[in-house]
Amino acid sequence: MTMQMHNPPHPGEVLRDLCLEPLELSVTDAAEALGVARKTLSAILNGRAGISPEMALRLSMAFDTTPESWLNQQSQYDLWLAKKAKKHLRVKRLSAA
Repeated sequence: MTMQMHNPPHPGEVLRDLCLEPLELSVTDAAEALGVARKTLSAILNGRAGISPEMALRLSMAFDTTPESWLNQQSQYDLWLAKKAKKHLRVKRLSAA
């Protein structure tokens, strides 16, 4: 069973704080190294876009991490957001008789 984080950071925040800043990489230089548009990376870093499986692979190759670690961070963040909005969901409980 996985522990749910309370208010987990967006993976873009982790990417900026733990990968780009320690290496003193600009968004432009990091995007070029990752083989993506600066706009794409900027959207992730600013929390406007999530980590796709392809981006997780690119990040894992560039920063010697695992793609699963990036996707897990994204999943934790997405689930946390969904739980915050749970009260707006209209769901009828179903169970086997």
